[in-house]
Amino acid sequence: MNDLPSFSALVDSFSKLPGVGAKSAERMAYSVLEMDEDDAIAFSDAIKNVKTRISRCPKCGLFQEDGECEVCSDIGRNHDVCIVVAQPRDALAFEKLNDFKGVYHVLGGVLSPTKGVGPEELKIDELLNRIEEEGIKELIIATNPNMDGETTALFIAKLLEGKNVAVTRLAYGLPMGASLDYADTLTLGKALEGRRKL
Repeated sequence: MNDLPSFSALVDSFSKLPGVGAKSAERMAYSVLEMDEDDAIAFSDAIKNVKTRISRCPKCGLFQEDGECEVCSDIGRNHDVCIVVAQPRDALAFEKLNDFKGVYHVLGGVLSPTKGVGPEELKIDELLNRIEEEGIKELIIATNPNMDGETTALFIAKLLEGKNVAVTRLAYGLPMGASLDYADTLTLGKALEGRRKL
């Protein structure tokens, strides 16, 4: 449909989404084209509202709507314990547990020398300020267990050496239902290292 510029623009827009290739973007554009007008307008409004009404909490970096972060403003939460995550969506996994009642701090990424991401690109200074101002007693670093996530965790732990805050890291190991013979050596090694008494 090269002669339909609006359609091509929509395909291009969908193809900017992560994991969406040219064919998927085209299918999505056809779906929008075939929607009735009310549904298409509601779809468009939903995208516009996400961009205009949702912002980052200036304190923790989670997404908020209507200017108030539900986590930071909740006095029932334990503000002594803070989980440090790379992105806001990472905190959602902990919220789904309905078990963690502490607060969060979003770094906005992880250290990655190969991609040119240094400490100044992340919200590390803001984290250090929060520890001082809010009296955070434990940081649980929950970056992904890969090279950049580990580098970030170690960097933060090093910065906080000698400070009055405990720095912990999420445990690694075998997922429930896994077979030992399928586990890679790194996962098995981390599981052995993180063993606990029964």
